[in-house]
Amino acid sequence: MTELRRTPLYPLYAGYPAVRCIDFGGWELPVQFYGIQREHDAVRGQAGLFDVSHMGEFRVTGQYAEAFLQRMTTNDVSRLSAGQAQYTLLCYPDGGVVDDLLVYKLSQDQYMLVVNASNIDKDFTWLSEHLIGDVVLENHSEQTALLALQGPAAAQILARVTAEPIDKLAPFHFLDQAEVCGRKALVSRTGYTGEDGFEIYLDSGDAPHVWRELLRAGETDGLIPTGLGARDTLRFEAKLPLYGQELSKDISPLEAGVGMFVKLAKEGDFIGREALERQKQAGLPRKLVGIEMVDRGIPRSHYPVFADGRQVGEVTTGTQSPTLKRNLGLALLDIAYTELDTEVWVEIRGKQLKAAVVKAPFYKKTQTTGEGAKP
Repeated sequence: MTELRRTPLYPLYAGYPAVRCIDFGGWELPVQFYGIQREHDAVRGQAGLFDVSHMGEFRVTGQYAEAFLQRMTTNDVSRLSAGQAQYTLLCYPDGGVVDDLLVYKLSQDQYMLVVNASNIDKDFTWLSEHLIGDVVLENHSEQTALLALQGPAAAQILARVTAEPIDKLAPFHFLDQAEVCGRKALVSRTGYTGEDGFEIYLDSGDAPHVWRELLRAGETDGLIPTGLGARDTLRFEAKLPLYGQELSKDISPLEAGVGMFVKLAKEGDFIGREALERQKQAGLPRKLVGIEMVDRGIPRSHYPVFADGRQVGEVTTGTQSPTLKRNLGLALLDIAYTELDTEVWVEIRGKQLKAAVVKAPFYKKTQTTGEGAKP
């Protein structure tokens, strides 16, 4: 039996009597500390602190680093200035998705890539196979920890433990070598919850200290540790895709509704461009939409969806929304059944129950501060 991997914060989990850990892609990670509903509400109303140190971090350096990333990713890396980040995707030649990720421009010839934990090895191999010129690719995942401070109170909490001008940090901008709780970190105004927030990249050995100090600083604001369960319900309500569900080698970015991050007109070719151009010109055969149950039932991942007596798609993610208290789902459906208010039927435990196509994202924050996006 393969031993599960653990983050640098794993020893601290024992301090929470109600913590429940699960096997998440080979990692022993907390699905909850206090309960998904409480943690979800904390992020929507105050703030939550996530240990997402299982994510992967690569460094890309060299004179041709920008050209290499332009070739490999769908977004336009040339538009980045040092201190900016962007959401993007790696695609196969047929338009399917290798992974979705963030690209951070550290300097003219240095970048950091943040990839999904389950795809670290696959992504590193894929990128390594396409290196050009003097480009060097390094995997820094083992020595890098990642904390995500998310919620309306995130900025005021973080301001208590740093002298950096984080209040002036715009969405998808970052400060490198910032001092947080007396430790050096890269602080990015990004996240995966639909709320304002920050992601803090730091040396693995510094993570426990910063975790404790952040929780202490945010105690009066209601900051609590938050697990993977709430992370999933939060990103779901905001319609932020999860690789393996809304994105995969069989689901293109256009079908998944993240076509705004595919720059077909950017300078230079990129892998998957021709296939995505063809798909766009021909018209999408299917796309991701929101659905709401009319009959009583909760749609779950991979439940089949029917209309006119045949299967027209399947649910990618579904649950009872902790914020809205409605039974909602994201579903990849035949394009003919994606108009708002279209009636469809979800098969749940052998029964076809009525649902309807509804507008998504299901939740949008009202604050004017920016939200990030990363699976």
